[in-house]
Amino acid sequence: MNILVLGSGGREHAIAHKISQSTKLSSLFVAPGNAGTAEIAKNVPLGVNDFEEIKSFVLEEKIELVVVGPEDPLVNGIHDFFLQDEKIKHVSIIGPERAAATLEGSKEFAKEFMSRNGIPTAAYQSFTSESIDEGYRFLENLNPPYVLKADGLAAGKGVLILQDLEEAKKELQSMLVNAKFGSASNTVVIEEFLDGIELSCFVLTDGEHYKILPTAKDYKRIGEGDTGLNTGGMGAISPVPFADEAFMQKIEDSIVQPTVEGLKKDNLPYVGFIFIGLIKVGEDPKVIEYNVRMGDPETEVVIPRVKNDFVELLQATAQGRLDEIELEIDGRSATTVMAVSGGYPEAYEKGKTIRGIDKVENAIVFHAGTKSDNGKVVTNGGRVIAVTSFGSNYKEALQNSYQNMEKLHFEGMYYRRDLGFDL
Repeated sequence: MNILVLGSGGREHAIAHKISQSTKLSSLFVAPGNAGTAEIAKNVPLGVNDFEEIKSFVLEEKIELVVVGPEDPLVNGIHDFFLQDEKIKHVSIIGPERAAATLEGSKEFAKEFMSRNGIPTAAYQSFTSESIDEGYRFLENLNPPYVLKADGLAAGKGVLILQDLEEAKKELQSMLVNAKFGSASNTVVIEEFLDGIELSCFVLTDGEHYKILPTAKDYKRIGEGDTGLNTGGMGAISPVPFADEAFMQKIEDSIVQPTVEGLKKDNLPYVGFIFIGLIKVGEDPKVIEYNVRMGDPETEVVIPRVKNDFVELLQATAQGRLDEIELEIDGRSATTVMAVSGGYPEAYEKGKTIRGIDKVENAIVFHAGTKSDNGKVVTNGGRVIAVTSFGSNYKEALQNSYQNMEKLHFEGMYYRRDLGFDL
């Protein structure tokens, strides 16, 4: 079958890489893709939110399955766009419809969903500029640190964790009154701080049945020891060592099942990946947030561990028969280390030549922010390139990833050398 993957990052390269191994694949396209996807698929210069252009391409190339990588097109209703158009409604889309995608598009919506369905999460309240004084009073009744979340999509930057009450009040004003995150912070969710260790749980659902994919833990901060600014993710480890069988059972019983049932009950059609950001508080899991797609860089460690024919898995998801599939997972650990541009997550330069990709052994290189330029691979983003390796445990896998990362070079290249320090 002919398949189109939407997106241009490491997540999309990892998904395309897995799809490219399927015996059911005829032609694979990635829009817009990167220098890595160009080696295994045909890159297409389409914007992920350019629905009319995507429709024309889908018809032209007889695409039968579209896998949506990033959240933007889902929140903007790409699945609904296909369903409402006679010419393309037969095309399978992996990704929820717009109403369900609001789970990521609005923090307040997600919190109300959890509350309604008895899913454990932090206590919270939502505020707008009109109710800012109530927001100040709510902060005064909480113990530090204070957690402020912009309600809408803010490219992963809309969450602030602050120790000082006065600073928290000032930031609340900055978000609500001065539009610090644009329209994303028209509403701000303030919630209690949960103290524990984070992990991510990934679920694939056809709306009726579900499969729990491997867990992962990613590292968001730019600095070693989890210091400095938040990034899109500096690396990931799968499985999470502390997520034993008993803990996974708790996740399934108290979070995964009620989430899938809640989507059905609330009439929120969902076909695709659910990324559940969790925190282990004591011995219990609680939900920090939902994302309506795979995470990045977690995809780079989760998807390589899936041994099934990936196209077969996606087809079963699209056709509502996921219960017929027996999920096969590689028992080894996988780790990915992300190399980023100098200056990231603040100002950085693009167009730096990347060398040494051909020297990597016993590992997979996933491109994130790269492009081809006159036969060379150059940097084209903040997060540039990831190395994923397997090992009998995460330490062995990390050692392999780091050894291979040392073979890669570009001007200003930086990566964290302490992943797994907290495990």
